[in-house]
Amino acid sequence: MKKGVNRMTQYVVIGNGVAAVGCIEGIRKMDATGKILVISEEKHPVYCRPLISYCLEGKTTPEKMAYRTPDFYKKMGCEVYYGKKAVKIEPSKKVITLNDNTLLSYDKLCLATGSSPFVPPFTGLESVENKHSFMTMDDMLKLESSINKNSNVLIIGAGLIGLKCAEGLKERVSSITVCDLADRILSSILDTECAFMMQKHLEQNGINFLLGDSVASFEKNTAIMNSGKTVHFDVLVLAVGVRANTSLIKDINGEVNRGILVNTKMDTSIPDVYAAGDCTEGEDISFQGKRVLAILPNAYMQGNCAGVNMTGHSAVFDKAIPMNSIGFFGLHAMTAGSYYTAEQGGELYEEKTEHTLKRLFTKDDYLTGFILIGATDRAGIYTSLIRDRIPLSSINFERLKKTATSTAFSAEKRKQFFGGVV
Repeated sequence: MKKGVNRMTQYVVIGNGVAAVGCIEGIRKMDATGKILVISEEKHPVYCRPLISYCLEGKTTPEKMAYRTPDFYKKMGCEVYYGKKAVKIEPSKKVITLNDNTLLSYDKLCLATGSSPFVPPFTGLESVENKHSFMTMDDMLKLESSINKNSNVLIIGAGLIGLKCAEGLKERVSSITVCDLADRILSSILDTECAFMMQKHLEQNGINFLLGDSVASFEKNTAIMNSGKTVHFDVLVLAVGVRANTSLIKDINGEVNRGILVNTKMDTSIPDVYAAGDCTEGEDISFQGKRVLAILPNAYMQGNCAGVNMTGHSAVFDKAIPMNSIGFFGLHAMTAGSYYTAEQGGELYEEKTEHTLKRLFTKDDYLTGFILIGATDRAGIYTSLIRDRIPLSSINFERLKKTATSTAFSAEKRKQFFGGVV
């Protein structure tokens, strides 16, 4: 038996998404025999949530959305509590209470509770009968059952969730209108020019926008906008944003900001309690500070790190960066890192054509972020530059600006960072 592993250790994972899978696999790397209990509010085995829009579109099926094989939990020796919710943690007793009053004890606990839709208190929202969120498979299935070819859909929120929902619905309904209080789409990850490029493409594919405007109130199937305009709809989708699920930690006075605060070992402020995934706020290496980074790769790596540390071994995840790979109607984009302006000491390199755009953001001899639209090949090299904090003066950055190629690195650097790939 490896040092630090107690054969009788009981691990509890609250959540059943990608972070939970990472945690389970991290535990099992170090402890083949400890008991793992998984509390899943959803009744489905783990699946890839970013695929729900493709399922709505008909490009995949719920079965093909599985993130792991059907026998994953059995192979990992997990006991899964489906359709159950953890409502209380008692750290002094190391006991968790579920919504059916079941009590579960733990030696080590990981919170992988994810996030939930944020729904503003719109006046008259209760009068809208056919309204939906778009975060889970159940949300998608309910939305799918409520639409037909004659449906007029209003989506509130021009972020990634709202726009992927619009793409998934396009061929299945009569019209789609997307509104947002922001003056541009994808405002959290794109600047004005980049956003307009994506918006133009979406409009060419039949999506209508009302930007810089949002709903003041509802009267059944009519939205009265702040501008005074009215929008009539049959189906409403609320995609305003999400908030990290932090209440379990907050209720026991654990440290919480926008997410559950964690260090690079995924420790929370409560002993023997870890957290991973969309519910957390951890270090962003491109920003040099803490952020909520609600993206799939980070969720898995945070979970895996937590799992290893829960066994008494040591792991660190200190390479987290914001990153998005998005595409609508055949136009693909990738973004990563932080965008520093000239006023913040940053510099910008840009290339653009009618159909492509590349923006590389640098500061203090480091690549801090990028936006690629229409040409995303080999973006992983730019991502590595950000994640590994490679000084630009140590490579041929002038070559990399033009083409993301490993030949811009010395043989020594290629071996160090890319395993000798040329």
